[in-house]
Amino acid sequence: MALQDLCGGGGDGATLLGTKETAVVAQLRETIGFIGSGNMARAIISGLIRAGMAVPGQIVASDAVPSQLERLVAECGVRTAPTNLGVVEAADIAIFCVKPFHMSDVCAEVAPAAEASKLFVSICAGIPTQFIEQRLGGRPRVVRVMPNTPSMIGRGAAGVAGGAYCTPEDVERVAALFRCVGVAVIVPENQMDLITGLTGSGPAYVYFLAEALIDAAVDLGMPAADAELLVRQLMDGAGRMAFESEKPLAELRAAVTTKGGTTEAGLRALEEGGFRALVRECVARATARSRELSKG
Repeated sequence: MALQDLCGGGGDGATLLGTKETAVVAQLRETIGFIGSGNMARAIISGLIRAGMAVPGQIVASDAVPSQLERLVAECGVRTAPTNLGVVEAADIAIFCVKPFHMSDVCAEVAPAAEASKLFVSICAGIPTQFIEQRLGGRPRVVRVMPNTPSMIGRGAAGVAGGAYCTPEDVERVAALFRCVGVAVIVPENQMDLITGLTGSGPAYVYFLAEALIDAAVDLGMPAADAELLVRQLMDGAGRMAFESEKPLAELRAAVTTKGGTTEAGLRALEEGGFRALVRECVARATARSRELSKG
């Protein structure tokens, strides 16, 4: 689904919001600013508009790459500002959607407009709220978010954590924004590296498993195109069932696993190969790397 479709009308709002039932959202009164207009920014903006939480005129954006900004305007009809400082001056909520190594310079640029009335949100991986607070000066209200790439189709999973000076209401407001493009959970900031290692990196783990399943099918004699089609549908169908069902995941697994049957034989191979321990090590290493990056 194209982002311009997400910005437009019609369609199944429940599906786009990644919720189990139609979400009820209230339109924000504030102006929302986006510093950076890349894929994730466009995903968030399209989700806000599609959910009815904001209209294009409430959104102002900037980007160092003119073509990125032109694409955003063409797809979603938002306003633009010539500088990052201009975005913050115009916005009540300013969202940093830039590369982590640009954050220090961006904070220095917008610090003159960092008034107490403004709420700052960062989706920059590995950047603690304290880093931003120190560079904006004073006691800025900063909320940190770790989204993931499925946000671009309205099925993201995000962790949300508040900084030293924001309120619980600030954090909940930001969580509501990100629920427009999936689900969002509020966590202590010391868990954000784990969120990064779990759901931030998680799509790659899922794709890696899918590739392994395809490779196994090809090795056992199936044409690659058939194997890929079947596995893509498998991942989509199983994922939807997992999300939409009220049953525990273990119960869903048990429903497929007949005693003495084929599924049991396959799962036994995974257990004997130490699959759970490998997955734990995978998440642990990604989390540790996120901690290293956070420390610079």
